[in-house]
Amino acid sequence: MKNILRNLRSAIGYYRDIRLSNLHSPRYKHLFLLLYWPLYGLLFGLVESKWPSIWESITGEPLVFFEVACPLDSWIPFCEWFVIPYYFWFAYLVGMLLYGLLFDRQSFRDCMYFIMLTYSATIVIYLLWPNMQALRPAAFDRENVLTWIVQKLYNFDTNTNVCPSIHVLGSVAVYLTGLRAPRLQHWGWKVFFHTSNLLICLSTVFLKQHSILDVFAALLLCAIAYPFAFYILGRKQRASERIGAETN
Repeated sequence: MKNILRNLRSAIGYYRDIRLSNLHSPRYKHLFLLLYWPLYGLLFGLVESKWPSIWESITGEPLVFFEVACPLDSWIPFCEWFVIPYYFWFAYLVGMLLYGLLFDRQSFRDCMYFIMLTYSATIVIYLLWPNMQALRPAAFDRENVLTWIVQKLYNFDTNTNVCPSIHVLGSVAVYLTGLRAPRLQHWGWKVFFHTSNLLICLSTVFLKQHSILDVFAALLLCAIAYPFAFYILGRKQRASERIGAETN
């Protein structure tokens, strides 16, 4: 416990000298990547709530959403227990970003690069190919706390703009970052990341939030983004930091 507290104090101390005047320094400029989140939220909100009316005002025709489904979806039963890993996704994603900010800035950058590439691609896809799913059950076979939570989820989360799945993209971002993080190489962490990623991806289809096609599309996008985020952009950043260190 003492080692954990010592490491935490040291990690927090890294930001003790942060000022507006030194935000652009190599020590702190990774924090600018956090600005992507409000930008993405604004763009997603625009696509989700404003784009249909904008499209109709421009073309005079209602926006057509393409339904995403395949026969395999009907073989996947609804299971409310998967709402637990589905919501765990938020802690999973935020936890990795906090870990990176405090203990491993390169992992933070890698994760953010991956998220920025894949999430931005989904915005473009949703604009050019509006899509939706009609897989949610009309009524639940059981009534319990978990189905109540799922119903609340259905109420605030629309069934449009689902392919590729953002939930899967975010989960894979954490998964790949965790497997590569130098401090997280213990087998226990590897089991944690493998299990968490699998359960979160499965939760999207067992809650009928997504078609299995949304998952496959997200995994394909992840495969495309992986070398750019973790090798091209990551390598460029590390080279830039080495040059800066040598100059100083």
